[in-house]
Amino acid sequence: MTPAAVAELIASRADAVVADHPVRLVIDAPSWSGLRLGPLVVAALQELSRPTLLVEAADYLRPASLRLERGRDDPDAFYEDWIDLAALRREVFEPAGPGGSGRILPALWDAGRDRAIRAAYVTVPGTAIVVVEGWFLLGAGLDHELAVHVSLTGAARQRRVPAEDAARDLPAFARYDDEVRPLELADIVVRADDPRRPAVVVRDG
Repeated sequence: MTPAAVAELIASRADAVVADHPVRLVIDAPSWSGLRLGPLVVAALQELSRPTLLVEAADYLRPASLRLERGRDDPDAFYEDWIDLAALRREVFEPAGPGGSGRILPALWDAGRDRAIRAAYVTVPGTAIVVVEGWFLLGAGLDHELAVHVSLTGAARQRRVPAEDAARDLPAFARYDDEVRPLELADIVVRADDPRRPAVVVRDG
């Protein structure tokens, strides 16, 4: 499939979810997978006339003093400490969930400048689909209605990961595979060894 066709499939599946609150769609993928699905899925949902909001985990990193306390290249710190999961839950997943306010903070922290982004809250309607794209998002207590996992083989990861990040990222993603088993948790698995021609596995139910 083409990336656009994969995005259309995901959008169609999200559009079919029945909920009395915004649908929370997680796209779980390494930042260097080569397949950036979030914007493509948002575009496909807009073609279906669904209100959407894209939130990126990269905008919910912890401050450098916490994130890098054990060093930039520590794989366990990358896995455990980089993403502010509590803030994501509080500012995105809970407001979009059952009984939530619908008032979502689309971005929290500018990691490059290491300071708060000061983004304005956005109130989404109950018919909206909130797309959260990032890494290590499954098995983290982030309640959602639909989960997509972008999968790469070990060899593909070795080819794709930036050389300066390999010593940190590769062990962290191997640990994620072993402890969380995202392939088993995801509703849709996108195999992206060739990001130009990804393959898709869709689970029933």
